[in-house]
Amino acid sequence: MKIVSWNVNGVRAAVKKDFLAEVKKSKADIYCIQETKAQDDQVLEALADLKGYKINVTSAEKKGYSGVSIFSKEEPISVSKGIGIEEHDNEGRVICAEFEKFFMVNVYVPNSGSGLKRLEYRATWDIAFADYLADLRRIKPVVVTGDFNVAHQPIDLARPKPNYNKTSGYTQVEIDGISNLQNKGFVDAYRTLYPEKVEYSFWSVRFGARAKNVGWRIDYFLVDELLKEHITESQIHTQIMGSDHCPISVELKF
Repeated sequence: MKIVSWNVNGVRAAVKKDFLAEVKKSKADIYCIQETKAQDDQVLEALADLKGYKINVTSAEKKGYSGVSIFSKEEPISVSKGIGIEEHDNEGRVICAEFEKFFMVNVYVPNSGSGLKRLEYRATWDIAFADYLADLRRIKPVVVTGDFNVAHQPIDLARPKPNYNKTSGYTQVEIDGISNLQNKGFVDAYRTLYPEKVEYSFWSVRFGARAKNVGWRIDYFLVDELLKEHITESQIHTQIMGSDHCPISVELKF
């Protein structure tokens, strides 16, 4: 089973940049996107020509903001939106599709923002999301993917020292948040297979960062440790353009 995840930075813009061709080329069984930046009906309209997938989507109350979607070749057993806390769910950041062997959770984690204005909110989000995943795991194993808006270790960003505790995405608060989440029973699929490999999944649009490969690895597949032995591959597809992020993928063998 192949699962792909990509922060597309606007699904309507992505479709104009051959996104549908990339989905088809990926041959993914499940495809997760973040930052659709559109309402549910607009997402479905943009993806109208995507054949062979069941499309489930959730969006923010605020138009043109956030939003996530899961496409799957197989019809999910059930689909749920949000984590059950109104304060967090009005931004359309979480969608969960239940399949026979696992829950597939797609998430767009809040960015702490310029000047770290939302760092305190981000900390409460991280705790609530970790608890939500822990509750799901009591039912069956969970695979969670998305844009986590944090580089977990120094190897995960090009310039760790000047960014530490100064820049959104690499503060100790955010690092502790993803550490706590993993401690709930998840492994980082990419790091499990490639503990010392340096690749990034996001580059700022400023200063020619992508051309210089001054990037961050902030997109992850966190796989339930109960499924760890089923991970056969995990990749970061740096060659695929069309967003300030690139797609990531994981392959599971059952």
